Amino acid sequence: MTANEIRQKFLDFFEGKNHKIVASAPIVVKDDPTLMFTNAGMNQFKDFFLGNKKPDNPRIADTQKCLRVSGKHNDLEEVGVDTYHHTMFEMLGNWSIGDYFKAEAIAWSWELLTNVYKLPKDRLYVSVFEGDLKENLPPSQIALKEWSKYVPQNHIIFGNKKDNFWEMGDTGPCGPCSEIHIDLRSDEEIALVPGRDLVNNDHPQVIEIWNNVFIQYNRKSDGSLEQLPSKHVDTGMGFERLVRAIQRKKSNYDTDVFTGTIAEVAKITGKNYSFGDSKTDVAFRVLADHIRAISFTIADGQLPSNNGAGYVIRRILRRAVRYYYTYLDYKQPLLYQLVEVLAKQFEHVFPELFLQKSFVEKVIREEEKSFLKTLEGGLHRIEDLKVVNQVIDGNDVFELYDTYGFPIDLTRLIAGERGWKVDEEAFRSALNLQKERSRADAKRETGDWVMVGDEVVTEFIGYDELVVHSTKAVKYRILRQKDQELYQLVLSCTPFYPESGGQVGDTGYLMFDGEFVKVLDTKKENDLIIHFIDRIPDNIKTQVYGEVDADKRKLTENNHTGTHLLHAALRKVLGTHVQQKGSLVKDDYLRFDVSHFEKIKDQELAQVEKIVNEKIRENIKLEETRAISIEEAKKSGAMMLFGEKYGDSVRMITFDPSYSRELCGGCHVKATGQLGYFKIISESGIAAGVRRIEAVTSVKAEEYINSQLQELNAIRSFFKNNQNTVRNIAELQHENKELQQEIEKLRTIHASSIKDHLVRSARKINGISILSIRLDDVDSKSAKTLAHNIQTTLGDSVILFGMEDQGKANIMLCISETLTKSKGWHAGNIVKELAKEINGGGGGQPFFATAGGTDPGGLGNALSKLEEFLI
Repeated sequence: MTANEIRQKFLDFFEGKNHKIVASAPIVVKDDPTLMFTNAGMNQFKDFFLGNKKPDNPRIADTQKCLRVSGKHNDLEEVGVDTYHHTMFEMLGNWSIGDYFKAEAIAWSWELLTNVYKLPKDRLYVSVFEGDLKENLPPSQIALKEWSKYVPQNHIIFGNKKDNFWEMGDTGPCGPCSEIHIDLRSDEEIALVPGRDLVNNDHPQVIEIWNNVFIQYNRKSDGSLEQLPSKHVDTGMGFERLVRAIQRKKSNYDTDVFTGTIAEVAKITGKNYSFGDSKTDVAFRVLADHIRAISFTIADGQLPSNNGAGYVIRRILRRAVRYYYTYLDYKQPLLYQLVEVLAKQFEHVFPELFLQKSFVEKVIREEEKSFLKTLEGGLHRIEDLKVVNQVIDGNDVFELYDTYGFPIDLTRLIAGERGWKVDEEAFRSALNLQKERSRADAKRETGDWVMVGDEVVTEFIGYDELVVHSTKAVKYRILRQKDQELYQLVLSCTPFYPESGGQVGDTGYLMFDGEFVKVLDTKKENDLIIHFIDRIPDNIKTQVYGEVDADKRKLTENNHTGTHLLHAALRKVLGTHVQQKGSLVKDDYLRFDVSHFEKIKDQELAQVEKIVNEKIRENIKLEETRAISIEEAKKSGAMMLFGEKYGDSVRMITFDPSYSRELCGGCHVKATGQLGYFKIISESGIAAGVRRIEAVTSVKAEEYINSQLQELNAIRSFFKNNQNTVRNIAELQHENKELQQEIEKLRTIHASSIKDHLVRSARKINGISILSIRLDDVDSKSAKTLAHNIQTTLGDSVILFGMEDQGKANIMLCISETLTKSKGWHAGNIVKELAKEINGGGGGQPFFATAGGTDPGGLGNALSKLEEFLI
């Protein structure tokens, strides 16, 4: 049975049990502040469990893209080393939202595994929750009773709270769980040690394949548990492990989920995969795993970056590069070459990668090229590290790791090859200090919701109204973050738009029985609209009046409509490959990121701007369809964005069906004329294959143009003949360039004229010429040439120049290459120490190094200390 057949049989089985089969949510999470990535199949159904939303069918099943790289669920550094952990994985799942419970879930899981997949019953073990006295939680007697119908007692294991009580997080829905494990060892091994003794003991051949979670409690912020009004089932089965069990393989990587990618790596590198534990084999597995996480997250809209979710992706990518660079001896971009194989494999399962294959390849290739340069640069920087008694300073190693992205284990490897060691204690100390700072910055305490009224789903009226005359508070809570208290409030009805789809949240105010409360922001947590307010009112149970800041909303609507007009114009001018890759819509400007593989030319931007302003002058009326089926929207040609999760019913925004039609939940103008004018103010690249445009509309566009005209008039005023400003500036630049060249000639002449004097000033120590002197009126370029010419005359020599330039101190050290080898002298290391005298820093190569500082008064000390390092 192939992997594709196994996946389809799961979906068909639960469809036959009246489950609705839904698409995977994007792997990147946008509306949940507690998550960066989807890490479990249940994430997209969180609102159902929390009671914020009701499903149209209480029975659901799917296969979900998930990502885990840290915490209790996974450790990135173990992926590829063992045979069953992954970064990105598929989670097959079935859910009951207040419908069936333990009996049906257990019966169906057994039926599927043994009757459909034909897994041997005597190899399966199940676990049930043994209870917990501290939490006053009873044993799972119902689960035990149901499992006893199918499984002998010696295959039923009681698990503790750690293994058999599942929790969403520190707070929220939770409950006991029942795991299903399979023993994949040989008969001979089983005869020696029974499988039940190895369950949940990290044995690579006795693994969990399915977890049935029975959600019946809610964990409060004080740690206590309360019964939920409805009971739910949340199951998750690791697809890769299931395929391994059915295909009778010893490793997940030996299944057809991964073998195609591994074969492609072998073809590219000329290396062989031998199914073992060598570093080469680990590298194959790392690449086969990591390319999935990297590709699907980029396809779902998350670009590699230096913070948040983007940093996680960059970290995964760099780990993969490090493995092929070091252990497959491949020194050029490799990962991007695997995208095509992966895209074809998942074309009919997760088509978003196949549809964006070229874009994903481009992003990955540029990231690889950048990090390969970092690796090469790191190898050079290692030459400058301070080594004392064959030990590298741990703080220097941390700087190499933290500032330049050079992997610590690669530093250790290179150090070992040279007979050096890393000061691990100092490195760990620096690393822990950084982590503590990060934890302190991110520390956040979220209080429990305090119920004020009945739990209802908030009605949003903000598309039509900016005022609600009478609404009620549903619940509130307090957040503590960075010594600051934040207050969050949920209303039964609200006109405040929550931050979503790039559009910022509304601000305004609420009135509670005459008490004025500011609304500082509005955000969305899953499907819950949350108002950030400046305080909790005295009488929170009274009728509430709410009003949105109308001026801010109007300007924000201008810019949101502006992004739609811009998107359509870009596709007309640049081509239909252009896709939105991010946006920010505020009241004062808009930012729009699009896929495009080169800088957008000025004439193309002018053409885009012209089209948008034409559409504004046409005053096109808004066509809004609030509840159209997703299938009908697709047929109508609506633009859909990769990385967005659309429901069965969507909102469609149209400005002329032949020009712009998109699925969008944001706020828009009633007609395009409201924008007044549209002006692009910048275009730049933010990642490989992604361009960023910033623009203004309406009042801000007028302000921008006026400021540009004022600046132009100010520049004109500097010229007597101000009729041709461009020519005047060009002539001024040409004149300045000629003067600079003249100055450089004079400096070179001056430097050459003092060469003989400097040669005579050098002292001989043990047959080596030493020159340590302050230079005046010589720039750094001329000084370097001068030092080279002096060395040519003197032969083996050490030359140190001290210079002052505009109140800054500079030093330059040159050592003949023969001396760096025979004496072990290193200009970079010496300059680092001398730089302390001028309150600065620097470094360089063994034969040439420079440093800069803020204290020119210390140049004399720096020059006089040179000989201390030449003993």
